Amino acid sequence: MPSSLPNEPIILLDPHPRRIERIFDEPTKRRLEKLGRVIWHDGSPASAEHIDRYLPQTVALIGQSPLDKARLDRAPHLRAVFNVESNFLPNIDYAECDRRGIPVLSTAPVYARPVAELALAMAISLARRMHEADAALRIGKEFKGDNHDSFLLHGKPLALVGFGNLGRALLPLLRPFSQEILAHDPWVDPAVLREMNVIPASLDECFARARVVFLLAANTTDNTGKIGARHFASMQPGSVVILASRAALVNFPELLAAARSGHIRAGIDVWPEEPIPADEPGRTTPNTLLQAHRLGSVPEIQPLIGQFVTDDLEAILAGLAPQRCQRAVLETVTKLRSIPVGAWSTGEKRRPEAGTS
Repeated sequence: MPSSLPNEPIILLDPHPRRIERIFDEPTKRRLEKLGRVIWHDGSPASAEHIDRYLPQTVALIGQSPLDKARLDRAPHLRAVFNVESNFLPNIDYAECDRRGIPVLSTAPVYARPVAELALAMAISLARRMHEADAALRIGKEFKGDNHDSFLLHGKPLALVGFGNLGRALLPLLRPFSQEILAHDPWVDPAVLREMNVIPASLDECFARARVVFLLAANTTDNTGKIGARHFASMQPGSVVILASRAALVNFPELLAAARSGHIRAGIDVWPEEPIPADEPGRTTPNTLLQAHRLGSVPEIQPLIGQFVTDDLEAILAGLAPQRCQRAVLETVTKLRSIPVGAWSTGEKRRPEAGTS
């Protein structure tokens, strides 16, 4: 267990790729500064020398700095680690943090609501072909009353593949549309799903029964590329698939092939390679609605990151459990295939294979 607070408790920031001015508003900064001496660092990732200098007195690390056992040994007062990039990255000794009673926390819940809202919007647009009607009108054509293959979400079976932050945020938005909401998540007990008034279902059942399937799960060592052609073929023609969490969940060429054939319509926000290459086939695949990893990108939610961190740090230093951020669970965190999001903002190509959805 971490020892008691040092004489001068230090709160150490290494938030890259986040910028302090975006995630900490002035009132939250003042709250944080009441909890200890804050070492503000912004811009590029902090150097190893910078981190190591302050570790002996650090009570909280806010950022994505690597923490192996040797570094944890130099941080005897550490009480919490906050990943403000909102991933659980493979650069931390989670087992050692768990043994020492140090919670590793992610601000991923901040993004759940904006992702959920836009995922629903994409589903409605695909079901009613709103985006295609808009594009046609702009080039002098009209859909007019040509809605022969449109459908309502109202009264249709809907499915959530993944019932973490995103699934739980989307669920209340879907309630007005349907009483038949299926959920598949091998990390959530079926009894919990039933208590949430959703129908526990296998992955196959979700695709075979639902008119719209929302893919919201984290990418793990168990599910990479497991969703493919046979799942899409089992759907009713013209049904909708929304890929809102991680591209690696699906066999991406098979997803595009199913959309190209007209059997399904696909809403895609995440891609096998980001930034998206100019020659990515998905750019020209019909029956799709495309976004560039922007479902959660709403400026007004950024200050919530700092607020969530400060709320939980206040609780931890008072001897209470954190309640705002998502806590890494040792039994599952080692299965996640998390890759830093910073490369997306710098233009470096990456494969966004995981996260904490």
